[in-house]
Amino acid sequence: MPLPLYQVDAFAPRAFGGNPAAVCLLAQPADEAWMKNVAMEMNLSETAFLHPEGGDGAWRLRWFTPAVEVALCGHATLASAHILWETGRVAAGETARFLTLSGPLEARQVEGLIEINLPAKQVEAAEPAEGLLAALGVQAVAVGRNQFDWLVEVASEEVVRQCQPDHARLRRLPARGVIVTARSSGGEFDFVSRFFAPGSGIDEDPVTGSAHSALGPWWGAKLGKTRLRAFQASARGGVLDLTVAADRVRMAGGAVTVLRGELLV
Repeated sequence: MPLPLYQVDAFAPRAFGGNPAAVCLLAQPADEAWMKNVAMEMNLSETAFLHPEGGDGAWRLRWFTPAVEVALCGHATLASAHILWETGRVAAGETARFLTLSGPLEARQVEGLIEINLPAKQVEAAEPAEGLLAALGVQAVAVGRNQFDWLVEVASEEVVRQCQPDHARLRRLPARGVIVTARSSGGEFDFVSRFFAPGSGIDEDPVTGSAHSALGPWWGAKLGKTRLRAFQASARGGVLDLTVAADRVRMAGGAVTVLRGELLV
C-alpha cells in the first residue's frame, strides 16, 4: 500500500532555504532495515518516520540520516509537526506530541512559526580530540563536548563562514559531529554556527536543531541571555529563535512543504 511521503524545508521562511527533511507517515511500526533504505534513497540529512502510538494522540518518531539512526533531530521534528498539522492529523492549535529516543518531545504553533521543545545538551570544557582543530583548519577560543558533538568556539563570524574542514579527517573523530561557532558580528543575530557530521553521513548539515540544544545554553551563559536569535551559516542558511529554560531549549522557525508524494515500496 502506498505511504504518504513529504519533503519539508525546516527553519526556513520560504522554499529552498533552511534544512530539507523527508517525512514518512506510517500506520504502524516499520522494519528498521527498510527505514534505513528509505533514508538512503531520500539522501537528505534526515528522514523522519511517524506512526501513532499509545492511543492518546502521541506519535512515535524516529530519525535516520542516509547512514545511521540518530537519537535527536530538531529540524525533522519541526518538519514532522508541520506535516501533522497540514494534513489534519493533529488539529490546528493543538500541541503535537512525539515519543522519541530522546524522550517525549512537543511542538506547538506560535505566531506563525513552529516551536519545538528539546532537552538541553550541556557542553563541558574539554581538551580537543587529536586532529580536531587541524581538520577544521581553525584556532579555537574554547573547546567543549557533550554526549553528541564537539563544540569549537572561534574568534569571529568570518572564521565560521570561511571554515573549510577536511571531512575525511573529521570522519575519524569519535563523535556524531562538530559545531563551529562564534558571536555574530552584526546586530540581527546573537551568534552564528555551522555543523559538520561526516561520520554520520552528512558533510555539512544546513540547519541543525539538535546542535542548538547545546548552542543555546553555551551562548546563553556567555551573553547572560535566555532568549537568543541564531543563524546557521550554511549555503542554505537558517534562522532559529531560542529560549533557554532550565534543562530545555525551545526553538522556533518556519516550515514549507516543497514535495508531496507516495512511497510505493
